[in-house]
Amino acid sequence: MRKVYVALSGLLLLAIVAQFYFAAVGAFDKPQEDGSFALHSMTGTMVIPVLSLLAIVAAAVARAPGRLIGLTALPLGLLVVQVLIIVLGRALNDSTGNTTPASLAILGLHAVNGMAMMGTAGLVLRRARALMTAPDGAAAAGEAPLRDSAARTP
Repeated sequence: MRKVYVALSGLLLLAIVAQFYFAAVGAFDKPQEDGSFALHSMTGTMVIPVLSLLAIVAAAVARAPGRLIGLTALPLGLLVVQVLIIVLGRALNDSTGNTTPASLAILGLHAVNGMAMMGTAGLVLRRARALMTAPDGAAAAGEAPLRDSAARTP
């Protein structure tokens, strides 16, 4: 099950990287239409949440330490923040629906939060890979495997 956890963590990171690509495609589409951000929206509302939930379940079944399970859940929490950023940013638009300086300041956080999601997903993948190679006893105790036995201290 640890290999499944690593695979799902990798797919989650890949989906988040694809989100940035899809956002750029939408931003550079001329003329911009309702469908310009369709791939970005679909990936953010369907693919990433499903992969996040599956990775959380896989982490639990693989008997990952509680902190790692929590870290695995963090991208899903940050995805909720993504939606809240959009809702709040749009609420600050003017009466005609055009952005205001305040709405742009909030909406700009969408990309920053996306980078936090990507960094978290990368960390989850790295730790999932370490869990996969850890002896069962070390993983159950929540210990991080050391690559160099000389680095251990008594």
